[in-house]
Amino acid sequence: MKLLPLLVIVGPTAVGKTDIGIKLAKKLSGEIISADSMQVYKDLNIGTAKITPLEMEGIPHHLIDIKEPWESFSVAEFQQLVEEKIVEINQRKHLPILVGGTGLYVNSVIYNKYNFTPTGEIGNIRKKYQEVVDNFGTETIHRELAKVDPISAEKIHPNDAKRIIRALEVYHTTGRPISSFANDKGSDKYNLALIGLNMDRKLLYERINRRVDLMLEKGWLKEVQDLLNRGVPQDSPALQGLGYKQLIMYLNKEISYEKAVEIIKRETRRYAKRQITWFKRENQIQWIDVTNKSKDEIILEILPSICRKFQREVE
Repeated sequence: MKLLPLLVIVGPTAVGKTDIGIKLAKKLSGEIISADSMQVYKDLNIGTAKITPLEMEGIPHHLIDIKEPWESFSVAEFQQLVEEKIVEINQRKHLPILVGGTGLYVNSVIYNKYNFTPTGEIGNIRKKYQEVVDNFGTETIHRELAKVDPISAEKIHPNDAKRIIRALEVYHTTGRPISSFANDKGSDKYNLALIGLNMDRKLLYERINRRVDLMLEKGWLKEVQDLLNRGVPQDSPALQGLGYKQLIMYLNKEISYEKAVEIIKRETRRYAKRQITWFKRENQIQWIDVTNKSKDEIILEILPSICRKFQREVE
């Protein structure tokens, strides 16, 4: 059976995946599927660095703005939606391009080993653990995670309820600890090309710090306040995302504005480091160092291998 082509672009936050994805889509007659676990939420625009319609430059984008902020969104649901989109896009004779930095979400698409139970059951699992957190605190579920997946428990902070619950969801829906998926090698689901973007670590961290400042200048705090004013609960899945949680803490007078900004920058840098660590385990990735390179230079470096892989003409 002929495998459907799929181009995947990964890398740490702020490295420039979105721009490169669009340029490649224009040259290869592609459509972009977002692999960002936060951009699925409506009205979370500034803090997720969500692409605007103007910035899309006419390239179709999928899996953006498909959920309300209070709705849950699981890796199993993501997997199902992406697989449907890949088929649709190929039927249009276009190239599906999966772009994003959420490692577990990307792996759920490219590996056959991610077999999930029905989405409704996942919702029940998430609800159960959220109730445990509400009644007994995050340390209770962290202890449970330590029993079934000690590797993940070691890496996830005992207060990080969102990541703990996600790890437990994966364990209970696949029968495997989330940490085991990082070691999967090879894909037999798609004719796959994996591109990883990276840059000098110091420069990446400077870009992250500048981007946080720019988001705040654009009105990120107002975006959070508007969501709360609309009645979006503070414990909504969307508002547990990086940055939103800290800005809510500031609005609740739990920390100062300066402290909130400091934590957001620090945690975003740590997130980028975790992304790099996750993707570096993938031996299929063609890594491109984008340090001090123009977008056109990066595209010229990437295109030959992709065209050979998919036997595709450049437009």
